[in-house]
Amino acid sequence: MTKKVIVANFEYNSQAYQAFSEVKKVATRGQLKIEQMAVVKHSNDGNHKFSIEDFFDPTGSLGTSTGGMIGMLIGVLVSPLAILLGWFGGSLIGATKDAKELSTAQTIFEHLVSQISEGKTGLIVIAEETDNRPLNEVIMQELGGGISRFDFEEVEEEIKNANEVTNKTKESSLKFWKEKHKE
Repeated sequence: MTKKVIVANFEYNSQAYQAFSEVKKVATRGQLKIEQMAVVKHSNDGNHKFSIEDFFDPTGSLGTSTGGMIGMLIGVLVSPLAILLGWFGGSLIGATKDAKELSTAQTIFEHLVSQISEGKTGLIVIAEETDNRPLNEVIMQELGGGISRFDFEEVEEEIKNANEVTNKTKESSLKFWKEKHKE
């Protein structure tokens, strides 16, 4: 079993909450080992804020949504880096709206922005699957949603890289600011 970051998107926001409940049932049957799961909302106010609306951590090791992988993933999406890299630009979202057109080079962050678009609510699950069919059945067949899977270690590396870029950008900006204000 390989740990995955699973992103599900839906036509109707209520379906993300329904999926949250149904995916727990899949886990109860032993068909999925959930580490974390969250209902995530993308604001519709032009500020591109992502928020965790509901959170589940059956391991009990983290206790909150902010300390875990999902919290870190959402943290990168609300950072200045997201705007700097243009993840919220209309051309990117329009170009990647169709899952068939997704580039293999597309980051998890770009994918989240394109699949959980403004005003929409989706589901993020970190889990190990022995078989992807039970989750596919719930998300795609029963609820009519879309589903994408990412290797956990690759997402973890992308988060680490994004945080490094953010820190270096902050350091460079501060240095530039101090140099300009020496006079």
